[in-house]
Amino acid sequence: MFSDWFPPACLEHLDHLNTSVFHNVSVSPVMTCAGKQKCKLNLRVKAVLELSEFIHGLSICTVSAGMMRNCQKIVFTKTSRTKLSGLLVRVDNDCTEISPSQQVQVTIKTIPDYCGTQWTSNYHPLGCMMEDLRRNVPECITGRLSYNTNLEKNELQINVSDMLEDHTYHLRLCHKDDYICAGTGDSTQIEKEQPVKSAVLRYTRPLPCLCIEGWSAVVDAPRVRVCPFQDRLEELWLGITFDPLEEALLWEPACPVNAVAALCEKKVDGTCVDLPEASQNVSRGKLKFAKVDPRPQLCMKFTIGSQSWVRCPFRDGIKAWDFVVTNKQGHRDVQLVSQIPATFSVGFCGRSANSTCQDNARSSVQVLKANNPTLIGKACNSCLQVKRQDVKYAANVVHCFDYCSQESRDLTWIVLPAAVCLTGIIIVNLVLHLLLTVYQRRKKERERKQTDSKVNCVASTMPTVRGSLFITDPPQCRINERANLISK
Repeated sequence: MFSDWFPPACLEHLDHLNTSVFHNVSVSPVMTCAGKQKCKLNLRVKAVLELSEFIHGLSICTVSAGMMRNCQKIVFTKTSRTKLSGLLVRVDNDCTEISPSQQVQVTIKTIPDYCGTQWTSNYHPLGCMMEDLRRNVPECITGRLSYNTNLEKNELQINVSDMLEDHTYHLRLCHKDDYICAGTGDSTQIEKEQPVKSAVLRYTRPLPCLCIEGWSAVVDAPRVRVCPFQDRLEELWLGITFDPLEEALLWEPACPVNAVAALCEKKVDGTCVDLPEASQNVSRGKLKFAKVDPRPQLCMKFTIGSQSWVRCPFRDGIKAWDFVVTNKQGHRDVQLVSQIPATFSVGFCGRSANSTCQDNARSSVQVLKANNPTLIGKACNSCLQVKRQDVKYAANVVHCFDYCSQESRDLTWIVLPAAVCLTGIIIVNLVLHLLLTVYQRRKKERERKQTDSKVNCVASTMPTVRGSLFITDPPQCRINERANLISK
């Protein structure tokens, strides 16, 4: 009505009319239904009115941002006004429809409207938090999502229940931010004719901000959202990169996160000690640590509350410089080889049980040319500690060498000549044995030949044949002599 849009001015207050006309006013929501999933939310206003012959009734008006004023009028008959004049009358009205998510202003006035008697208050609905609203009021019905994860295939099997009947249902994957959920591009829909309300969506990484979002295909439909991997914070600490030209360590979070990122030095026992003045707060922007020495001992530590994660991007990566150790008599020569021009702080120290190095006398070494070995010194029973000085962030690199001592070197000078002498004796014995074997073989050969000659020189006497007799020559041991036949 036009009077509801532009209400008339209030009447002057009557002297005998009490200004406190309304008592015990309360405002609450109530749901009225015409069938399954056909409910609406109304506003129930209760008030106690002191009735008089000058008050014909009351009006209950609600107004919200962007909406027209809505008024409900309750009028008493003349007979009731006369009979109940001066008495308290309870008024209960639940005919004002409201939206579950809109703030409304409630105003109660007398009819006619007397100045100074109205009651006004703001009411904040709880939205669709109540279970009954989510099941029955179309504005609140979002559907229920359940899922099964397949980590090997990076798939989510999504099931939908309690969705708005006779409507298509939309599903998508999105990355949750502070205010919105930005779609990843993977989406689908479940048609209202489908008997099984399920679908499969693929994802790239199981990030904690990756969510499944679902809603019915109606205007301004509310949405339901579940995040299957919200506890997998370790997925955020991937993607650390190194720019070798700027010597910068870079990282950008895949999800908004309030964390502290710091550079630390990895020790032999596995602990990572923070470097001084090497921490930054991070939420969503790109993180950069400039002028970093890329060594396996240099790591990045991420901290959220009481939890910390350490990632070492150079563990299996490049080394801009390294040690070269050459073995010589009783000691080792250590050289520092750098692929880039750099300045180093170098120090020797005693070796401890856990291969740590106490600060000792240190010196500065500068490598001016790439691939130019620079002699550091000799190491025996000690550790070498090196740190780059021409960068902002660097770790101490400790290299310890095997134990050696003066006694071991003296023993070497004793054992080595003894081994040489023993080798000479063995060689002489082998030669003598060889000569003896040859001599014995030759002696046996001569004896065998002499035996064969004696057999050939034995004289034989043959029987007389026809008055003849064979007579041999005297034994002169000639191998090829023939016997002479002498006839009588």
